[in-house]
Amino acid sequence: MLKTAIPKFAATDIEKAINFYEQQLGFTTLFNYGDYAGLKRDAVEIHLWQCKDKYIAENTACRINVEGIETLYEEYKFAKVIHPHGTLATQSWGLKEFTILDLDGNAITFSEPVS
Repeated sequence: MLKTAIPKFAATDIEKAINFYEQQLGFTTLFNYGDYAGLKRDAVEIHLWQCKDKYIAENTACRINVEGIETLYEEYKFAKVIHPHGTLATQSWGLKEFTILDLDGNAITFSEPVS
């Protein structure tokens, strides 16, 4: 039985990445082992691992399903983390979604079914 997926994002500087996820995205640090860290917001957990190759992060993405996407979008818009091509939009596949980039270029798309 599958239960939960936890994305692992590359971070060129773990401390800066943790600060970004806490201050800009509203996550709380669960643990920090120096080169590996875990953060959580609501029911979503994200792990970060130290990686000097920025190319890996710039080619990594995940999708997080949410409730109240408009409110979250406004929060992240205020934090200035929205991807330049990832503004809130209703897609033909029945989802309203937007995308943010973290400091290293990891892309996170937030989505909610259109009601």
